[in-house]
Amino acid sequence: MNKTQELLFAILGGIPSLAMAQQRPNIIFIMCDDMGYGDLGCYGQKLITTPNLDKMAAQGMRFTQAYAGSPVSAPSRACFMTGQHTGHVHVRGNREYWQKSLRPNAFGTNPDYDVIGQEPYKNTHKIIPELFKEAGYRTGMFGKWAAGYYNMNHPDTYKTDAEGNTDTQAWQTSSSASLPNLRGIDCYYGPICQFQAHTYYPNFLNRYDPERYGDRHVVVDTLKQNIAHRDVSSGHPDYENRAQYSADLIHRYALDWIDRQKEDEPFLGIFTYTLPHAELWQPNDSILQHYTDKFRADDSPFDGAFGSWYYRNANRHAQFAAMITRLDKQVGEIMEKLREKGFADNTLVIFTSDNGPHTEGGADPDWFNRDGKLRGVKRSTHEGGIRVPFIAVGPGVPAGTVNHHQLAFYDLMPTLLDYAGLDGDAYSRKASTEEQRFDGISFANTLRGKHRRQKKHEFLYWEFHETNMLALRMGNWKMVVRDGKASLYNLSTDLHEDNDVAAENPKIVARMKDIIRQEHVSSEFFKVTLPDEQERK
Repeated sequence: MNKTQELLFAILGGIPSLAMAQQRPNIIFIMCDDMGYGDLGCYGQKLITTPNLDKMAAQGMRFTQAYAGSPVSAPSRACFMTGQHTGHVHVRGNREYWQKSLRPNAFGTNPDYDVIGQEPYKNTHKIIPELFKEAGYRTGMFGKWAAGYYNMNHPDTYKTDAEGNTDTQAWQTSSSASLPNLRGIDCYYGPICQFQAHTYYPNFLNRYDPERYGDRHVVVDTLKQNIAHRDVSSGHPDYENRAQYSADLIHRYALDWIDRQKEDEPFLGIFTYTLPHAELWQPNDSILQHYTDKFRADDSPFDGAFGSWYYRNANRHAQFAAMITRLDKQVGEIMEKLREKGFADNTLVIFTSDNGPHTEGGADPDWFNRDGKLRGVKRSTHEGGIRVPFIAVGPGVPAGTVNHHQLAFYDLMPTLLDYAGLDGDAYSRKASTEEQRFDGISFANTLRGKHRRQKKHEFLYWEFHETNMLALRMGNWKMVVRDGKASLYNLSTDLHEDNDVAAENPKIVARMKDIIRQEHVSSEFFKVTLPDEQERK
């Protein structure tokens, strides 16, 4: 508390509720895009420099067994937002709406889609920003939304079904009712559609900022310098003249939002940054030049994928490494901004990635992670696709600690609520019902160093329809199911998941298969094959 708060506290006789309201921690949750477990120096990376995140780990807690919600973007974010795993959450894959939109919306000579975005979250299930807004927090989100579609011709028309959820059959004549302005977000800037985030020099971004611009709904922020030049899908070299780099625009908006915050109003910032995802193309500055020189003898070109969102480059390894270091620099600037504003001592900052490393746009995770500790990449439920870096620093978090607690993104809803002094239990697995399912267990005790009080999961669960894979972790046992065939690994002796020991452990296999069948609720859109079942299309 500052001196004014201390005086009020004394005058009012130390009323607990007032004191708690004034001392509630701010929270910044930074989720980057497609960073692998081994892409940071503090996780063993030797070729890429990440001083700010390494410093964050040294000043806080670095987790070794933290897991994303899914091996791809939209469902992983949905698990974070809803507190549900992919056997229960509605959004279990990247179900796109832009693919259905046939008429281009032109920005100069550059085409784009009228309807953009992904399958909406259920409005009948509250998400993290709604809960924090109800508790008096100011809320901001910067980066990917990926939780509903946006119709450029109908930006403020929302059609819902009988249950109050988005009517997804009405996408041609409405926007989704699950957009930031309707889901607890006070300020938003970024791509509503994660598809738009495949390129770093897009035609536009989306914005909702009633405080600064008087926005009444999500709007299109046209990037005027960019649209003066050809778009990435053309494959035309004029694309290289675009200068409005979305990763920087989103980051600067987030910093500006922190600048607007006040000492006496707690805030929740969800920074879903797009680096180091997909297109390996960025400003040719000192960061990129450093790696261009460093990898000159070993680098190789990417020829591009014209008609898509991946532009060609002459130095794919340098491009990828520079994106990681650029992201690290942005994290350092966030931490510095919190110190500058006097928020650092009362702000929990968490950094993580939405899933494992990608191989898109010329990226080569094997080249950087030559130790090969984890098997699999993005879209795989092997460890490499779902185990992610996870670092926390803030009030009560023991400095310089390495923690082996097993957690997944769906634990963050009860954890952040608990940490903020709110009711995490009401949104945890303990409170789950058939009507309102929650799968998380708060690890706030772990964050505060109270390890003996920490409750643990019996198991962690994943499923992903595109690769028809499921996974279950139970202690050190890990079951991976692909096309209905189950394999069993002992992670304590086989972290790379090379040796299938299912035949030697029939009781363990039977128990884990039972749990998978118990945790899976069928989905209309995202179908998977359960163990020992024939594939269901």
